[in-house]
Order: sequence, then C-alpha cells, then structure tokens
Amino acid sequence: MLSILQSMPEFDPQIAAEFGNGMSASTFLGVPVFETASFSNLLIRFAFNLIVAFVTVHYLYYRHKGRKDYYFTFLLFSATMFLLIFLMENVKLQIGFTLGLFAIFGMIRYRTETVPVREMTYLFIIIGLSVINGLALNISIAELMMANALLLGLIWATEACAPRRRKGTKTILYDRIDLIVPSRHDEMMEDLKKRTGLDINHFEIGNIDFLKDAAFVKLYYTLGKGQADGPAVTKLQGDI
Repeated sequence: MLSILQSMPEFDPQIAAEFGNGMSASTFLGVPVFETASFSNLLIRFAFNLIVAFVTVHYLYYRHKGRKDYYFTFLLFSATMFLLIFLMENVKLQIGFTLGLFAIFGMIRYRTETVPVREMTYLFIIIGLSVINGLALNISIAELMMANALLLGLIWATEACAPRRRKGTKTILYDRIDLIVPSRHDEMMEDLKKRTGLDINHFEIGNIDFLKDAAFVKLYYTLGKGQADGPAVTKLQGDI
C-alpha cells in the first residue's frame, strides 16, 4: 500500500508514516503489543519520579530523624501512585478524581496505628509529586523539572530551619490522683519523668475519675534522637 501511495503525486510522507505505523503495529485483542514511544516515555518518567521520591525520602525525610518503617512505605506509595496516574491518563481523569485520591489517602491513618503529622505531611508530598509527574504530559521537561525542584527546595529549607529537637505529646491514664492538686505538681512532675522516662516539659490534667482513682494527663515532652512519638493514649499504672 505504501508503494501505491508513493506513486501518487499528492503523496505526503508524514501521513504515510502515520498510516504505516498504525498498520504494522502488532495487536492482541485490539490492544497494541508494543509501542516504542509510549514504552520509552513510561520508563523515563518512572525513573525521574523514582529519583525525586528517593531524594525526598532519603535525604530530606530520613536524614532529619525519620523512621525506617516509613522509608519503605513512602517509596512504594510514590511508585504505585505514579503508575496508577500515568497508565490511567488515557481515561481522561477529571480533577475531581485526582482530588478524591488525596482525600482517600488523607483519611487512611492506617488502621493499625496513628500516623504522626510529620509522616502524614511527607505522605501527602509523595502523593502530590507522583500525581504531578504522572499527569504533567503537556508541559515541557524544563517546567516539570522546575516544579519538582521548587518543591524539594522548599522541603529542604523547611527542614533546615526547623528546630533540632522535636516535640511530642502523649495522653496517659494516671493513677496517683493524690498528686494532682496544684501544691504537689512538682512531685507529680518528678513521678511522671521517673515512670515514663520522658523529658517532660509540662503537663495538663484532664478528666478525673475519683471512683477509679485515676485521671487523664496530657504530657508535652521533647523527643530524643531517633525517637518517634508513641501511642496517643497510654495506661500508666505503677508500683506505688
């Protein structure tokens, strides 16, 4: 068919190339088996997104007192989200669907534990970068790289300016209600530090149950090196 088109006076090589590529492409059940341009584009963009995610997780999150368990999670989240967005681009995703993904992952909170605010922020950043790199198909490479660089630079500046010592909070069920009176707060502070082992700055007394001789106390303490915020509520019973 190409030879017939070439013999015609109004032969257009570009149109012939388009028809030729479409006719010669192997298909299975109406789906192309291999497309060089699309395959190369997927690999290049996936590698770029993975590099950005690695820099974010390893050099910005983990090196600033991050947790090893989230290292694995963030990288896999990034790869999975990118592939989901990139491969579904042909479905013409609406902006509502994209925002819905943010809402879903923002409400997850992992049923097994409460995810700290810092980790949730980095999870949101990882998802956002993956969505940007997966959907930004109509902008130049320079613009895409600049968008990623601006966000990474902002994260770096924020981490660099953040206080070196992070703060944590914990609500405990405290059994020594004889110490909750204002005149004995110094004794209560010493008892809390001894029994929890935390560098407590101050505390707040909440609900008091005189029938069970217990009270809820919210502790504000300084996290040590490599220490993560613990469970939100802890039952504290001691060897009084």
